[in-house]
Amino acid sequence: MSHEELINEAFKAMKNAYAPYSKYHVGACVLCKDGTLFYGANIENASFGGTNCGERSAIFAAYSNGYRKQDIEAIAIVSDGNTLASPCGICRQVLSELLEQDTPILLSNGKQRMDTCISQLLPFQFGESDLSR
Repeated sequence: MSHEELINEAFKAMKNAYAPYSKYHVGACVLCKDGTLFYGANIENASFGGTNCGERSAIFAAYSNGYRKQDIEAIAIVSDGNTLASPCGICRQVLSELLEQDTPILLSNGKQRMDTCISQLLPFQFGESDLSR
């Protein structure tokens, strides 16, 4: 699957977003190396703390089905915003642990596109090695 096709799949996922408060819709699609796709959309909650972002929904779906970082080829994250759908801080932290450092992260809002990876989005990561004694 091409990166453009993966972005299109993420836009399909965005249609399932539940964003009555922010009106900011996010979709994500994880492509695994065996061709399996996992979709995610942002799901808001009035408590806000109970909200889950689209990229975390997609990556958690992959992990919930037994896939791990070495199985993931790429993730696309899209939004209907005026700027690129860039992962929030919590998502960056989650992606830093659940993706390989060079896994392609494709960002798009339909008008702009950027290809990056978690080591570029979160250069000084806090992770497992920081917890080892």
